[in-house]
Amino acid sequence: MKFFWKASGLGFFACGLLFTGVIFTGCYSPSIDPIFSDTPTPPVMTGSPSTGYSVAEVARFHVGDSVTVTLTGPPETIEPHVEPIKEDGTITMPNIGHVPAVGKTAGELQNEIYDLYVPKYYRHLTVTVNTGDRVYYVTGEVKQPGRQLYVGQMTVTKAITTAGDFTDFANHKKVRLIRANGQTIKVNCDKALQDPSQDPSVYPNDQIQVPRKIW
Repeated sequence: MKFFWKASGLGFFACGLLFTGVIFTGCYSPSIDPIFSDTPTPPVMTGSPSTGYSVAEVARFHVGDSVTVTLTGPPETIEPHVEPIKEDGTITMPNIGHVPAVGKTAGELQNEIYDLYVPKYYRHLTVTVNTGDRVYYVTGEVKQPGRQLYVGQMTVTKAITTAGDFTDFANHKKVRLIRANGQTIKVNCDKALQDPSQDPSVYPNDQIQVPRKIW
């Protein structure tokens, strides 16, 4: 009899624990931790990755840029030196010879020329460096092909617009961007209009070639 009551007591106790567990389990609502979520929130993109455009890069001299160097301060008059940057990336100045120019800003080139002249050739000198108009070229199936003035940030699709846009015979999907250094990039302008990351930047002296459709 005692055994029966002990067994029954243990049974009731076990049932009570089980009932309590069911209650708490039913009420438990697990919090969702975004760190371990199966569908994490995608990172937010900042900036403008679409073109890779760099103002600092465009401000630097490229092969073919026309450079005007003016020297003032010496007793004698020195005519301004005007020269396009040669393929080796240099200009040739009187007395000091070849001066590397590609990749430099106007200010950096001014400082380098000054250091080469002063104090070896002159005691007092002011150096001023200017560049001529910067251009790019759009050829092929556009309404106004030819040289275009580079006035700031530019991409392939924008450059085509400045050239009057595509003709009716243009192949939008096989446009070629040819860099001044010879690098060639194929551009699908239909995709570029939908996805700016597919629309590469255009720099001075670049060429954009728009082919004709093959019917």
